[in-house]
Amino acid sequence: MNTLELIRPSAHVAQVWLNRPDVRNAFNDEVIAELTQTFVQLASEPQLRVVQLGARGKAFCAGADLNWMRAMADYSWEQNRADAQKLADMLWALDQCPVPVVGRVHGDCYAGGMGLAAICDVLVASINVTFCLSEARLGLSPATISPYVVRAMGAQAARRYFVTAERFSAAQAHALGMVHELCEPEALDAKVAEIVAALAANGPAAVRACKQLVRDVGGQPLSAELRAETARRIADIRASGEGKEGLQSFLGKRPANWLV
Repeated sequence: MNTLELIRPSAHVAQVWLNRPDVRNAFNDEVIAELTQTFVQLASEPQLRVVQLGARGKAFCAGADLNWMRAMADYSWEQNRADAQKLADMLWALDQCPVPVVGRVHGDCYAGGMGLAAICDVLVASINVTFCLSEARLGLSPATISPYVVRAMGAQAARRYFVTAERFSAAQAHALGMVHELCEPEALDAKVAEIVAALAANGPAAVRACKQLVRDVGGQPLSAELRAETARRIADIRASGEGKEGLQSFLGKRPANWLV
């Protein structure tokens, strides 16, 4: 890969690094294609338990590559539509990853970079991160990233930051609930490693089921159908091999078999 670095510390863990530090890891066609391909492949691996998403250099992601933007200036509507669909499909591929994605954010996180950050199930940020939805400043709209950003920061905050294109701090993003953990720059790697290790130690099927559960019940009315569905799901997982092993190992005060 030319724009990404993929590291496999174990069969259970994947590290995906944006690796265009000279342009602050800005998006272009190649980045979009490689991220899509990488996450589609990772999603097919049954042994995978967690993905760490980070970036090399001084910034997490500065948004769109300037050369790419120059090329788009002369696109027809049809070309713009096709180009935007690739970005939308990339974001969907990342969002649909069946295992948790832990984001490691440092430096600047602008525009499309905010889409990547918003997709992460757990987002860890250095206290010096600057966030910005800068599209309106350029006469554009954060349309493709909007479903993920609105979900992550809430509609009320999005109403402000979409239209003002203001920069805001990691502390503000934390207050909004978008960032889960704040830390000093020198503690960033240790905090991310701690969270990755915790996720990898949990029941693999249970973690996947929990991630899907949030997707499926979020925003749903508390109906009889939802109560029945959640009861079915807990019955399914209690009766599964992993569920039985988890309970037996806890009662027997021994490590579960997915840890050995």
